[in-house]
Amino acid sequence: MIHKRLIALVPETRPYLIKKVMVSWLSLWAGILLWFSVARLLDGVRIHGVNVPAAVRTFLAAGLCLGVRFVCTRVAASCTHQASACVKSKLRALLYAKLRRLGGTYTDAFPTSEVVQLAGEGVEQLESYFGNYLPQIFYALLAPLTLLGVFLPLSPLTAVVLFLCVPLIPAAIVSVQKVAKRLLGKYWDAYADLGDSFLENLQGLTTLKVYGADEARHQAMNEEAETFRKVTMKVLTMQLNSVTIMDLVAYGGTALGSVLAARTFAMGRVSMGEALAMILLSSEFFLAMRALGSYFHVAMNGMAASERMFRLLDLPEPQEGEKGVGRGGFQASRLGFSYEEGKPALLDVSVSIAPGSFVSVCGESGCGKSTLISLLSGDRQGYSGSLKIGGVELREVRREELRQQITVVPSNSYLFAGTVRDTLLEGDPNADEGTMREVLGRVNLLDFVEARGGLELALSERGSNLSGGQRQRLALARALLKDSPIYLFDEATSNIDAESEEDILKVIYALRGSHTVLMVSHRLLSGVKADEILYLEQGRLVQRGTHAALMASPGGYAALFRAQQRLENLGRKEGRPCEEVG
Repeated sequence: MIHKRLIALVPETRPYLIKKVMVSWLSLWAGILLWFSVARLLDGVRIHGVNVPAAVRTFLAAGLCLGVRFVCTRVAASCTHQASACVKSKLRALLYAKLRRLGGTYTDAFPTSEVVQLAGEGVEQLESYFGNYLPQIFYALLAPLTLLGVFLPLSPLTAVVLFLCVPLIPAAIVSVQKVAKRLLGKYWDAYADLGDSFLENLQGLTTLKVYGADEARHQAMNEEAETFRKVTMKVLTMQLNSVTIMDLVAYGGTALGSVLAARTFAMGRVSMGEALAMILLSSEFFLAMRALGSYFHVAMNGMAASERMFRLLDLPEPQEGEKGVGRGGFQASRLGFSYEEGKPALLDVSVSIAPGSFVSVCGESGCGKSTLISLLSGDRQGYSGSLKIGGVELREVRREELRQQITVVPSNSYLFAGTVRDTLLEGDPNADEGTMREVLGRVNLLDFVEARGGLELALSERGSNLSGGQRQRLALARALLKDSPIYLFDEATSNIDAESEEDILKVIYALRGSHTVLMVSHRLLSGVKADEILYLEQGRLVQRGTHAALMASPGGYAALFRAQQRLENLGRKEGRPCEEVG
């Protein structure tokens, strides 16, 4: 069971695997010499009595053989460790590089929890495949052939019988291979499902508590855990049965070899010492294959994980362009995009956005606003029609170049655990302390940060020790430090307090003229000062113009704006926060 593609992924392990096979073979020869040296001494004592010089030479030879076996064992363990380290670093690097090339859209085809499982448990299983299973395959072929050559001159019958018994162990392995592959496939399915549920429930625990749904989710997860337990027990049962068969063959073959060696001695064809050496070495015929059988089950688990790993590595990647691009705006002509065939999210959108302009994109929920932003940012490809940035077709632009040109600020900007300084340096690694304080002042966050330790203020994962508005303002400060020519704000002011919304909008509007800005907002009032407003309905661009022009003409924009205004006025009269629509 040698997976050529898997081995080709980590060619760096080959020297370690070859070295491990060779030192294992050397250790076998040391064991053979050890027992035959002892056998010769016993024969000499039985025939001629004790010979002190001969005994000393034998003990020195035995000590040397034991020393060689000890060194070989240590070297083999070192080779296993080095091969395992290569596998871990290479495969995890490959997975991470693939995720970087796929971008944030990888979750459309592969759950995050399963990626984490593959990078953790999956790679650990493959570590054993490379470090133990692969070298053991070759050693398990070499050891019986070596012992066959040693036994043939002494007892051809014993040698042939022991050698013919050896293939019974791989036969047992082959007999369970199909069953093992099917069971381990179910094992990883159940493992992935349980991991998905656990991660989802953990992330949404607060919501589950609010709605009292945590107990129902708990029960559902218990059922998934029970399914996983049953599959795991079936795998263990299969492994135990397989190991039992291999043990019967190994111990039975060793016993048979011992009987045949004793019979050969009784017939006077070998000396007592040689017979004893053959008895002691009979188990070596089967030990290598027996170890291979043990590693086989771990290897099968690794193979099952590798199939999922290759499914991730084989996901189609966004087309990588080769062209650079200067500062410029966007030009879209008959732009279309579909998540599912026959269900367009955008359809025949044609628009030109000049450099330095401020454009607001609005419309009801599900009209394609965020889809348009994801296309403009390059996060999604596969669009129809034409979409250009600075006069260059977007799919032809180098992705790294596109990242330098565009900054996206979503509604749920991710903040890593660390400090405020660490977060700001993500926007500009060369920013000095004065620049960082200045940008915090622009988003009205400097006083808060200074009162709590300054730039060394510790942040929890996702910035959970900040309020929603503070998190978004800090994310905006990070984006401002990047100072890219184009900014795309996707619902950057949603789910935050009115004060934070006002602060963020002031900063966004201040970018007008010096940067190209596109702002998506479900609250139409936020975009009334934009140079141009794009109003989408069901994926189509149905209206465009200034706020005044759109309000003066019949259409969905004016109707939605008035509806939101009425709702906000009602909320103010009743003294409660307004419920935003759209």
